[in-house]
Amino acid sequence: MQQLNTVAELRALLSHWRSQKQIVALVPTMGNLHNGHLRLVEQARTRADKVIVSIFVNPLQFGAHEDLDRYPRTLEADKAALVKVGADALFVPSVDEVYPRGLKLQTVVNVPDISSILCGASRPGHFQGVATIVCKLFNMVQPDIAVFGKKDYQQLKVIRLMAKDLCIPVDIIGVDTVREPSGLAMSSRNGYLSTAQQEHASHIFSGLQTLAKAITEHQDIEQARAAVIAQWQDLGLALDYLEVKNQYDLSAPNSDDKQLVILAAVHSGSTRLIDNLEVTRT
Repeated sequence: MQQLNTVAELRALLSHWRSQKQIVALVPTMGNLHNGHLRLVEQARTRADKVIVSIFVNPLQFGAHEDLDRYPRTLEADKAALVKVGADALFVPSVDEVYPRGLKLQTVVNVPDISSILCGASRPGHFQGVATIVCKLFNMVQPDIAVFGKKDYQQLKVIRLMAKDLCIPVDIIGVDTVREPSGLAMSSRNGYLSTAQQEHASHIFSGLQTLAKAITEHQDIEQARAAVIAQWQDLGLALDYLEVKNQYDLSAPNSDDKQLVILAAVHSGSTRLIDNLEVTRT
């Protein structure tokens, strides 16, 4: 596996691959890789001849009081894991390489409406930072395929809309969330949790399942939602949001919408956790 640190190095390798008519897949990450990330690489390998993984902790998507400085950086372990799953190249640019004019002078990409709800309401500017870095990576790599996890469901929707609106010719693949045996969605931030907090956080997914059951069985959704929130609060989980949305565009569903998604964000101590569950209403 080759490690590349500059756009010039990246493009030289990509030019060589494309001269051989290789299909290229990109897996963008912020590092501190777990089995969920590695599943993305494995899925990319089934769809492409060459897979490039990027590791970049993007300062543009972190708010003033968020965990940019303490976000875990485990490059050597990440490289070893990527070799095992067959990544062909690793792109690890510096902040100066990605934002040569600095963050304040960087041209930004904003995807209206969908970026201001759910996590966007709680983290103003977050999805502008996400859309900007992903757009830059798409332009740097010009991949045929890009692979993202569905755990960041809203992020996936933002990126798909951004690529569509800006006519970026990339096939964006969403991969199902990888979970711990307890049901807790794998996340780099799980490492911040104590053993007790991890056990309590496992009830996030069971709460989503409870609400999904209420939807499919045509029970009172608001009553089920309130019961789930009460259970989480009893476990010390502070609610950010728990919402049911249309899968397609995350709008409020009407009575005719069948493809729904339940999305949640909670705080366990100082750690913010997100999860979601797709559900079909009959």
